[in-house]
Amino acid sequence: MGKQMGEIFGWARQRKMLFTLLVMATLGIGVLIGSIGSGRVAAMRDQGAVAPLAVPNPVQLSGSFAAIVKQDSPAVVNIATTQVIDRRARQRVHPGPDQPGQNDPGDFFNYFFQFPDQGPVAERSLGSGVIVDEKGFILTNQHVIKDATKIQVKLPGDTTIYSAKVIGSDDETDLAVIKIDAQKHLPTARMGNSEAVQVGDWALAFGSPFGLEATVTAGIISAKERSLPGSQQFQRFIQTDAAINPGNSGGPLVNLAGEVIGINTAIYTSSRGYEGVGFALPSNTAIKTYNQLVTHGKVTRGSIGITFNEDRSNNPVLLKELGVEHGIVIERVEPGSPADKAGLKTGDVVTSVNGKPVLTGNDLVNPIVDTPIGDSVQITYMREKQNHQATVGVADRTKLFPRTAQANVDQSEEEGATDFGLHVEDITPELQQRLGLDGASGVIVTQIEPASFGEDVGFLRGDVIQEVNHQPVQNLRDWRRLSGRLKPGENVIFKVRRGGPGSAGPLTVPLAGVVPQPDK
Repeated sequence: MGKQMGEIFGWARQRKMLFTLLVMATLGIGVLIGSIGSGRVAAMRDQGAVAPLAVPNPVQLSGSFAAIVKQDSPAVVNIATTQVIDRRARQRVHPGPDQPGQNDPGDFFNYFFQFPDQGPVAERSLGSGVIVDEKGFILTNQHVIKDATKIQVKLPGDTTIYSAKVIGSDDETDLAVIKIDAQKHLPTARMGNSEAVQVGDWALAFGSPFGLEATVTAGIISAKERSLPGSQQFQRFIQTDAAINPGNSGGPLVNLAGEVIGINTAIYTSSRGYEGVGFALPSNTAIKTYNQLVTHGKVTRGSIGITFNEDRSNNPVLLKELGVEHGIVIERVEPGSPADKAGLKTGDVVTSVNGKPVLTGNDLVNPIVDTPIGDSVQITYMREKQNHQATVGVADRTKLFPRTAQANVDQSEEEGATDFGLHVEDITPELQQRLGLDGASGVIVTQIEPASFGEDVGFLRGDVIQEVNHQPVQNLRDWRRLSGRLKPGENVIFKVRRGGPGSAGPLTVPLAGVVPQPDK
């Protein structure tokens, strides 16, 4: 037994010694590895190695976006417009008076009043805008509000719908200024300098894509000075991959300082939706356009009266043959224009304006456009490989290049239209019989203009207006007298009889609203 115990203790001491040796060996190897590693790090430092750059914290970046959204989103508005489209194509051919449409009262109504098959209809669309003045001035795209008969603006977090009026619009930049009267100071977005934008900068796009208000997307600046096929001369875009979709038009593109650097305008897409290529008009262009529209209601641009094509001028073979490294080739000089008076001719190559080289069409156009009408610019040009200089006056571009059509001419009011967009007629005995009016007095509504006050409050064709603000309407004279007394902003209530052939019986329908402001 004693011998066995001795063997056991001896085995234990051997295990303890073996464990101790293993621990010491492991520590020795660790020290050796650490020494080698320390030597390598020291060697790298000795060779001038730089410590790794710090990776930005994504939480901090997210916080930056959130701060910008909190700052700018109150100034981004939803714009709803209504445009009247005239779809009249033909007059309905009715089978004859012996078949007055008993089976189709609507057909009979059209026939009896000689209405067209399809009259004007209201098309509604959505866009965006950004408040740039606390008094209610809003910058947006021209195509958002073009030809609109009604413009309504909704502010973030405000259930009130404001009617807007157009201050001015500019076809060449696709920009417009509208104004609302909110009876309070409104939040605004700060305009930035788009010249400072660099490709690769972060950008946020605000707006109401597909009618989804207060939407913001993030991306980068993909390109600058981008021209698009079919775009106007003064449309050079900032390209971004921040998601821009239908409804974003007119909303701001914002940098990480919270400044507006562009107005979202267009997308390249094969699916009518976002594909990563969106375009915004630079803020510097928007500022110049805004200032003129607010001050004068229109944009006046200077010109010297020449025509050119930038793509053809960029042909290196052409430039070499003309003896220049860069420039814009004049293809036409308007007779009697400042350029003509200064001696410029077709084939001349403009190489500088006011001492600055002309590398692109913008280099030629922008300094002239920015020069006040009546002032002059210094032009350097090449003719037959000889340099020439000229002082050329700047004139109103619209007078040098008159448009063949005036796009903004006000259309005359359609005949027969009356107050509130309602067409009404006296009720004759024949109408009483044919339309089942049973001796009703008043005036009958024969047509309602789309997007009008009459449509908004709920009038229908065939309604008989019997009272205006509790005053009886017996005939057309009463209607004109009573409706003529109503003032903008005043409440009005109409008593209407509704019901015709085939109905269960006439209804007495109250319709009410606030008298709208007259169209400007």
